[in-house]
Amino acid sequence: MQPQEINSFAGIESDVPAELVEALSAVELVDHHVHGTFTKHVSRAVFEETLNEASPSPTPDFMTMFDSQLGFAVRRWAAPQLGLPAFSSPDEYWQRRVQSSPIELDRLMLAGVNVRHWVVDTGFSSASISSPEALADASNATSSEIVRLESLAETVASLCTSPGEFIDAFRAALEEARTHAVGFKTIAAYRVGFDIDWLRPSDDIVTKAVGNWMGGSGSARTPLADPLIIVFLIHAAAELKMPIQFHVGYGDRDLDLHKSNPMLLLPLLRQVGLQDTPVMLLHCWPYHREAGYLAQAFTNVYFDVGLALNYVGAQSTQIVRESLEVAPFAKQLFSSDAFGLVELHCLGSVLWRRSMGLVLGSWVRQGDWSLEDAVRVIRLIGYENADRVYGLSR
Repeated sequence: MQPQEINSFAGIESDVPAELVEALSAVELVDHHVHGTFTKHVSRAVFEETLNEASPSPTPDFMTMFDSQLGFAVRRWAAPQLGLPAFSSPDEYWQRRVQSSPIELDRLMLAGVNVRHWVVDTGFSSASISSPEALADASNATSSEIVRLESLAETVASLCTSPGEFIDAFRAALEEARTHAVGFKTIAAYRVGFDIDWLRPSDDIVTKAVGNWMGGSGSARTPLADPLIIVFLIHAAAELKMPIQFHVGYGDRDLDLHKSNPMLLLPLLRQVGLQDTPVMLLHCWPYHREAGYLAQAFTNVYFDVGLALNYVGAQSTQIVRESLEVAPFAKQLFSSDAFGLVELHCLGSVLWRRSMGLVLGSWVRQGDWSLEDAVRVIRLIGYENADRVYGLSR
């Protein structure tokens, strides 16, 4: 089966000016936050679990995740990439999907996404998830790496023989990471929430906290969930002035959503030591309006709504419209946050292009925006902002 281009504007041609269709179809995106794809076949149970960001396992017998906005989007946009009619039944889709190897699935689904560069978070990776290089190869693109601070700290701590070694060893690991990565990421939202003391703790306090983390074993054996240490990691990374991504809002069920409101980051953002470090607020729904405010209020704050677009499917236009309210357009980026299922990498591109076309098209037709401005904003969010912030070269 040969890969095919995707017409992201099918069914809405009359609502999007032809010039915007052309610009959105042609723009080569930078996905500034994404993960690899599954390298092995997964069961239907795992497939459906991955269609649910909260990941309840197993999916209850009385329901299927194909009956969701994301499930409908898969049947609409991914089915034709497998040679099926749009809206094929879940069983038909699954039977066709398992006939292709993971490598072939990547080739079929990624052929029409028109992503030029993937910025890949490798902090949640294993042999079952493809590398940045493999993702780039499958899509005829290039890739860069984002290093997750908590994962790096856990690796460093596992190699320390005493708590007193940790601070210097972690700083050395950051220096090494900057030679091959374009930025860092924190999952503080998951591990401790944002309602913590964001002042940089002293080295003595950090060392004591590391000792408690290591316990009597002499090395850390549990996931890092100490706010003192996590705040130290973020401040240490900020000293390098490289972008730091923050997971914000929507996520797995082990995240306390109300504690991931980015407004809780204000005590951190107001500190002088952070003001020259790009802070990248990821995903953000349902706090995308708060994120837009912060991107307007702080020169170094940026945001995206990538993860949300896949999961809301046909409702993605509403979120894109709301994300374009107050934040300067030089402060917004495209991402998919796709993980595992290559369908998510495909849908991230399709739903963003489609939503941008409908939103910007309505403003152009109403006379609120010029066509030239709309095309310029497409390029800014699609790739120019990411190129600038991460120092990417075309």
